[in-house]
Amino acid sequence: MHLSPRPARAIASAAVLLLALAGCGSNGPTGTAPVTPTPAAPTATSTADAPTPVPTDPGATPASSPPSQTETDWGRIWDGLPRAFPSYPGASPTETGAGPASAILDVGDIEPAEVASFYVSALEFAGYHTLARSDPREDGSIEVEWAGETTCRILATITPMGGTTIVSILYGTDCPFE
Repeated sequence: MHLSPRPARAIASAAVLLLALAGCGSNGPTGTAPVTPTPAAPTATSTADAPTPVPTDPGATPASSPPSQTETDWGRIWDGLPRAFPSYPGASPTETGAGPASAILDVGDIEPAEVASFYVSALEFAGYHTLARSDPREDGSIEVEWAGETTCRILATITPMGGTTIVSILYGTDCPFE
């Protein structure tokens, strides 16, 4: 029996999420040396007037074509995430006014270390390797960067903000958008 690509992707996405959730119990070291990056505020030159909605709900309808792209200080990013990109359970899109991102998600009142561990596990399971993970900064935020095949890069900044935690994801345009 042969599954069509759509159900197979849904099954693979569900498996990634379940395995990532199983690895959320530890806040121990990731095996990479802690770094304390000093990011500059991103500047944007958008190729579209409005950002593409980020499908974070498993039932969301994917866009018929990839979203636009934006140039940032970190590099060129997609203005959205691919449908299969892992999303923290219960996360919802939000706006912060902090600059361009592929996704800005509100994950609720969850410790940044727990959210960072979820994304490290989920993205490593998906074949990315963690390049750097900062210790919590003075403001409590954590930054994690991953690399995929070729020059694909992903950056997540997880920041506690007055009773909620915000995840800002930059998904590089060298990464596949399927």
